[in-house]
Amino acid sequence: MIHHLHGKLVEKHPTHVVIDCHGVGYLISISLTTFEEIPEAEEAFLFIHMVVREDSQTLFGFATVEERKLFLLLVSVSGVGANTARLILSAMDPASTTEVIALGDVDAMKKVKGIGAKTASRIIIDLQDKVGADTGGGGVKSEISSPHNTIKNEALSALTSLGFDKKRVDKTLDSIIQNTDGSLALEVLIKQALKKL
Repeated sequence: MIHHLHGKLVEKHPTHVVIDCHGVGYLISISLTTFEEIPEAEEAFLFIHMVVREDSQTLFGFATVEERKLFLLLVSVSGVGANTARLILSAMDPASTTEVIALGDVDAMKKVKGIGAKTASRIIIDLQDKVGADTGGGGVKSEISSPHNTIKNEALSALTSLGFDKKRVDKTLDSIIQNTDGSLALEVLIKQALKKL
């Protein structure tokens, strides 16, 4: 409904800003990433996403289109609400978030307050194939574009979410993949890794 807002910056806080647009003050929730990018100036421009619920209507503001796209991807994951997505984007900038998802780094995602192992794994599994193309993540997508690397990353994510050490899992998966023709199914790769771990 509202694509962006451009007006006088009335208030600026780490969690929200107020922008006056022709006499109407809009309270906009923001991430720390956006807070850092808003200049200390009289005017502000933010890209907007509006979340409508039964009991509230909330505006979320973003300094860049890329951050808004990533926010929308995050809230598309089951169990991830708008405030959780904002927390993730406050803990990491969009480029870092994209990299964490693309590399299947469950441990880095779990460092965000309120994100447990299950939610971290779900975010990575749901978005790993989407982040490079949808957020303009540049080279990140190309690194995982081959099916063999994608399967390895999915196996790595699954095994680290089970509590295994990431470095140990990574070495084990590499050794299994090197001893095959690279055509292992995900389930087979995980089962073989479990036998060695």
